[in-house]
Amino acid sequence: MSHATKSVPAATADFQSDCRTFADYWRVLAQELDKLPARADRDASQQEQAVQLLDAGRAARERFLGRHLPAVYDALTRDKSVLLRLEDLVGAAAVQFPGLVPGADVLARENALHQSKKDGHEIDQGIFLSHVLANRECGLHLCHAMLLPNPRSFEYLEEFKRTGRVDLGTVVVERKGTAGFVYLNNERFLNAEDDSTVDMQEIAVDLCMLDPQVQAGVLRGAEFTSGKYQGRRVYCTGINLTNLYYGRISYLWYLKREMGFMNKIFRGIAAPDRSPDEVLGHTHEKVWISAIESFAIGGGCQYVLVTDVNLAEKTAYLTLPAKKEGIVPGAANMRLPRYVGDRIARQAIMMSRKIECDSDVGRMICDTIVEDGQMTQAIDEVIDGLNRSGVVSAGSNRRAFRVAHEPLDLFRNYMGMYAREQAFCHFSPALISNLERFWDANNRKPD
Repeated sequence: MSHATKSVPAATADFQSDCRTFADYWRVLAQELDKLPARADRDASQQEQAVQLLDAGRAARERFLGRHLPAVYDALTRDKSVLLRLEDLVGAAAVQFPGLVPGADVLARENALHQSKKDGHEIDQGIFLSHVLANRECGLHLCHAMLLPNPRSFEYLEEFKRTGRVDLGTVVVERKGTAGFVYLNNERFLNAEDDSTVDMQEIAVDLCMLDPQVQAGVLRGAEFTSGKYQGRRVYCTGINLTNLYYGRISYLWYLKREMGFMNKIFRGIAAPDRSPDEVLGHTHEKVWISAIESFAIGGGCQYVLVTDVNLAEKTAYLTLPAKKEGIVPGAANMRLPRYVGDRIARQAIMMSRKIECDSDVGRMICDTIVEDGQMTQAIDEVIDGLNRSGVVSAGSNRRAFRVAHEPLDLFRNYMGMYAREQAFCHFSPALISNLERFWDANNRKPD
């Protein structure tokens, strides 16, 4: 064990002094780690040294953030006068507080590696964001930032208002009458989610929210043009396990997804000058419909826990195979028990229980079961019903349910736990083992 790993600095009341002391400490640890071969080339002794160095750095981060998180966050956001998205927040932290989170050079080096060959520097992002979200004032400020429209959405808004359609590649958004359809379009991977989809999904949701002609949103799979499902639609197969195995899913993907488009579907989009809190604040929200065709696996099943109306084909099914993936299935641990109770939720998440949509348990989640091939008509009927009854009260009722079951502060607290736990799961050896055993990942090819 090196001298540096034995001497984690003590945090004091002097913020500026501690910034210098801890930055120096993290620099020494990084220099010692750089002397070792890359992880794939280390022997057992060298890997043990690397783990000690990484653990020492994380212990120091916990100590520093435990004492100084509010001061760090205020420095990054100019005393909370600037709403920074989480990816911008960690980017700024890497520059202003060297060593606290990995810099661009470290991330670039890690991103080029298979998941099993990484040292897991992104865990430090998870430690930082966990502390931010665990602090009520800072965490709610970050939640607010993530509920604002994605800045890139405005690049497409006028086109969408004018033409009613925008092709974002892995997602296509289209206006039909008073409904905005978000079509999942990652055909090669059966509408799986990865870094190529998360921003596009958020932009598509934003466009539906920002277009005054759209009264309700619909999540649906695009029609496949080739392969086993040619001419059919599938909803979503969750995280792209192949890209995960090959190291092509960033850690921030998890939080951008949960705090971005998923939370916007559930809560609406926020304004920069008004709190998104349900009681005294405000968001601009609309009713969302899920059209579950074929299946909703993993992340796809998580979608239906935030939409207001769930339509499912008679032969469709839902699964949350967290056990086989080795990760935490987003906010499903918080939300699924509201639908089916704690025991069935645990069976689904921890024991891979399959839920047929056309079953007693499935109907606790799905509002209407439709015959295969009749989904378009079912969607039209729901939208027609919304148009005839009006959607003004829908926003109020959505808000009332959230105040009772998942107010923003509860979500913020859950995300604080999730930020940390998912970071360690993402780099766990068990994840690699699970992917090789259940997914045959080493024989699959990434995009």
